[in-house]
Amino acid sequence: MKKRYLLAPGPTPVPEEVALKMAQPMMHHRTPQFSAIFAEAAEDAKYLFQTKQDVLILASTGTGGMEGCVTNLFSPGDKVLVINGGKFGERWGKISETYGLQVVWHNVEWGHGANAKDIEAILSEEKDIKGILVQASETSTTAAHPIEALSKLTRDRDDILLVVDAITGLGVFNLPMDAWGIDALITGSQKALELPPGLALVGLSEKAWKFNAQSKCPRFYFDFKKERKNLADKTSAYTPAVSLVIGLREVLKGIKEEGLESVFKRHDRLARATRAAVEAMGLKRVAPDSPADSATGAFVPDGVDGGKLVKSIRDDFGVTLAGGQDQWKGKVVRIAHLGYIDTFDIIIAISALEMALAKLGAKVEFGKGVAAAQKILMEGYQ
Repeated sequence: MKKRYLLAPGPTPVPEEVALKMAQPMMHHRTPQFSAIFAEAAEDAKYLFQTKQDVLILASTGTGGMEGCVTNLFSPGDKVLVINGGKFGERWGKISETYGLQVVWHNVEWGHGANAKDIEAILSEEKDIKGILVQASETSTTAAHPIEALSKLTRDRDDILLVVDAITGLGVFNLPMDAWGIDALITGSQKALELPPGLALVGLSEKAWKFNAQSKCPRFYFDFKKERKNLADKTSAYTPAVSLVIGLREVLKGIKEEGLESVFKRHDRLARATRAAVEAMGLKRVAPDSPADSATGAFVPDGVDGGKLVKSIRDDFGVTLAGGQDQWKGKVVRIAHLGYIDTFDIIIAISALEMALAKLGAKVEFGKGVAAAQKILMEGYQ
């Protein structure tokens, strides 16, 4: 027998009580009963987004939300600034170029967050930029970008939008949409929302809706104006992911009961414990200066193949972590600490990492990483 543990940064584990709710008999999506569930989920999503604006619920992964923001907010030929610090920053640019936007690439060294002063300098030179497209948490590098500082560059201007992919950020750390003036905020169901993949949630500011009225990009399925109109009638434009919406309602209830401040503190504690653990093991952290609270990355020791390490952790020890991508493939291991992950998940992840490293011949002092994590994790029990 081998018990399995899912500790990668998406999909993340689904709580049993939520899974059971989603396993109930299917209901029709055009009924008063489902409309009540849909409306409740959409209303509670405002609490998560910290906004008074509508939050759209789309049957899609988070990438659909990203594409929808490009096609609903901009027009072919518009110039956008893409902050590219990893695989998902790169994705912003690829989507934008697909729809004929002019992309100004700002490449950030992997493992680092953008410098707001550099962005300010670009905006002063490129006067006609209509949007900044950025990740709150760049999952591929486990680094965070300074969203509050970037918002200060755009919130008092009516000619530019701040569009934030918060797919591994929302519900992990503070991203108050209205207070900071974030114009478009996106998340996906399979991260901090503790659900299977299949939902994208998007919130737009009033300024963003004005851009939407002028946008000329082609769109059909991801038509935010149409979705907003249907949301007013407690439904979606097209067939919703019924079971996922039912699960979403349950998860959002739980977040409201715990309270956002407690949610953020919990993720902060897990993140600090994981960072302390990998450092105690002598591993070099991937994003030392701008770490995200969603996942921690570490470079594997010299002489160890990171791909074989992640495979061993999964196949020999039953724990699924994530490896590196592109230039970091075979060089990095990533441990998630977002969503339905708690104290002993971190202990399991670190102990499995120690054991797998030892199995592959690395010098490991058993328990050193675990002990470092425990000291911080104890904060949640005092």
